[in-house]
Amino acid sequence: MDTDILALREQFLNKDFDEKEFTIDSNVTSEYARLCGETDPKFLDPDHPDFQAPPTFIACLSGGRSLPDGFPRFGFGMDAGKGVECLIPIKPDQTITGKTHLHDIYTKTGRSGRMVFVVARIEFYDKQRQHLANSDSRMVMREKTK
Repeated sequence: MDTDILALREQFLNKDFDEKEFTIDSNVTSEYARLCGETDPKFLDPDHPDFQAPPTFIACLSGGRSLPDGFPRFGFGMDAGKGVECLIPIKPDQTITGKTHLHDIYTKTGRSGRMVFVVARIEFYDKQRQHLANSDSRMVMREKTK
């Protein structure tokens, strides 16, 4: 791995740089489920005994910042994908806390040169500090040519 990327990993990985509270509204989650084509009543019907937000719902929640202060810009950044990991169902009509940190930094070399990938992870917790889910946002920056 390139020495500059190793230094960035040492400086920035796994250090929280943003925290935000989210109120999970049952009307919003059920409408989200409907728009996604969901058919399971536990995602659509607020009166269902196991009503919960669809697993992918957390991907639409974002923190206040996508990168920590002082993180260098290598070039123009583009979305490189999302990923979610659900650990415990998220029940609507509660407030959860999202804590953001950089989960990974790596490079790939393409035809046009080096590309730097950054994975920002938001970990979601309930009021009892139970870890509910993770939402990863990947960004790719094509390095500026010198």
